[in-house]
Amino acid sequence: MTAQDYQAPASVGRLQTRALVVGVIGLLISLVGWFTAPAKFYQSYLIAFMMVLGLSLGSLGLVMLQHLTGGHWGIIIRRPLEAASRALWLVLIFFFPILLGMKYLYFSWLTAPKSGEGALSPFAQHYMTTEGLFGFYGRAVIYFVVWFILMLLFNSWSRRQDADANDETVRRKMKMLAGPGIILYVFGITFAAIDWVMSLSPHWASTIYGFLFVAGQIISSMALMIAIIVMLSRSEPFSHIIQARHLHDLGKLLFAFIMLWAYFDFSQLLIIWSGNLPEEISYYRSRLYGSWGAVAIIVLVFHFFVPFFLLLSRDIKRNLKWLPAVALWMLLMRCVDLFWMIRPDFPNTTAVPTIWDFAALLALGGLWVWFFALQLKQRPLLPLGEPKLAEAIAHDEH
Repeated sequence: MTAQDYQAPASVGRLQTRALVVGVIGLLISLVGWFTAPAKFYQSYLIAFMMVLGLSLGSLGLVMLQHLTGGHWGIIIRRPLEAASRALWLVLIFFFPILLGMKYLYFSWLTAPKSGEGALSPFAQHYMTTEGLFGFYGRAVIYFVVWFILMLLFNSWSRRQDADANDETVRRKMKMLAGPGIILYVFGITFAAIDWVMSLSPHWASTIYGFLFVAGQIISSMALMIAIIVMLSRSEPFSHIIQARHLHDLGKLLFAFIMLWAYFDFSQLLIIWSGNLPEEISYYRSRLYGSWGAVAIIVLVFHFFVPFFLLLSRDIKRNLKWLPAVALWMLLMRCVDLFWMIRPDFPNTTAVPTIWDFAALLALGGLWVWFFALQLKQRPLLPLGEPKLAEAIAHDEH
């Protein structure tokens, strides 16, 4: 097999073109919101940013998980995962508008009094600041530097493995870095979630908050990979490679990650609600009553119960129509969950999405998919230097 035999099919080019059109339309509408309703625009923008950030970081996490475990499931989707991780370059550009809109997003701690009613704790005052090397700006630089180092190393080593399949040192390097890399990824997104999202409500804190984002990002990435793999399976070269057992493995992992997300989410609710401390239950009081309570029910039913029962079925996990439908549905539910987690922290907001919510998701999501498709076309669709590749794509005799 040669690299030329495993180039991206025409469907990837079509996806790239359509995503760019959607992204540009969303961007134009978003620019109107930026000038006419900046406060509401930035609220919507933050939600969309956390969604696309999750697609890139979740993919990076899955790349490292595959190198750590050595499972066949990750060999099939490694190149799409690597392409998604390289979209982190675009996500970095997306981050700069958040810095420009800090006064609209983080006013609750930027303008908090130093003492008296509404003052933050001494630690929070020291932590929630834009000053110093380890202030808001400095920590953001650290997060992106760590993520970029991991992304560049795993992508460059993967390319080197293709060039020399007999070089065992590359494979050992990827396996050795995967474990510490996952730890760095989890720590990075935990603190980033605290800085960029949890600080919207500076008087509230949760020690499991970052893990909600870790699990959510992994769900988003795995769902995207399932949709992409099924799209690729409709044409050469993947039409003779993707088998029901591959879909089954990916479906089982998606099922497991949904369970993990539900465990983290319910654990946070149970611990906070049973503690019944006024400064802690405020998070759920604003999310479980009124119109936000309806959104909470939607998240509970359609983010957990419906995919849980669907993915219990072995037939659905092996079905080329049903499994990608569930995966795309989970991407939609991830947007709803982020909307429910982020929007109530702003004053005078309702559970009814605004036009800027849709515009920001179309803009950032469309441009992200365009860049992802562009990256997917740069390398062969399979890691040709992977020693286990032949075993991973071998046809099942049963």
